[in-house]
Amino acid sequence: MAIVGKQFPNLSVDAMNEMGDTFKLNVLEEAKKNKKKVLLFAYPKDFTFVCPTELHAFEAAKAEFEKRNTIVIGASCDTPEVHFAWLNTPKDNGGIEGVTYPILADSNRNLASTLGILDISNETYNEETGVVTVEGDNVTYRATYVIDEEGTVQHEGVNNMPIGRNVNEFLRIIDALTHVQEKGEVCPANWEEGKDAMSANRLGTAEYLANHVN
Repeated sequence: MAIVGKQFPNLSVDAMNEMGDTFKLNVLEEAKKNKKKVLLFAYPKDFTFVCPTELHAFEAAKAEFEKRNTIVIGASCDTPEVHFAWLNTPKDNGGIEGVTYPILADSNRNLASTLGILDISNETYNEETGVVTVEGDNVTYRATYVIDEEGTVQHEGVNNMPIGRNVNEFLRIIDALTHVQEKGEVCPANWEEGKDAMSANRLGTAEYLANHVN
């Protein structure tokens, strides 16, 4: 179920930072308490293939997110100990050494289950044995959320596991959200910072199309 336009779930989850500290982190509280936007990205597993490329890409863009008053948080279903081991593995060995934003360790899958982003293709219950079997890895897809300063989800997107994300697109989405917040205009297709936006009415659309679409 889509949660765009709704409050992000009010859940505290174990997290790990690059110093090896384990602590509780509540994404909703981080947004509201700090009056910042949050970019939360969930990825399937530590010590895999596409995942480290994404974590390093978000780290490389961290300063750009910070310029936009945005906190970056990663998340997977691995334990804090596995996160710490990965954080201490060099980049040239497939590790994420150098990543400095917090990473949620949703090992009980409370957050992922609430968000509905787990790879569970089928779940069956055997009444005779009382055994529940799950098909799928029971880890998260590549889900991404942009949460505003009030804790409201303004963007959510989910990629299948082989498809890595474009970090620049999330910067563009945050720019668009900020423009809407500050200017009261809406952002048309392919909008980027510095381009014309438009009024949220038919006249605004007509003027934009007349001036920008051949």
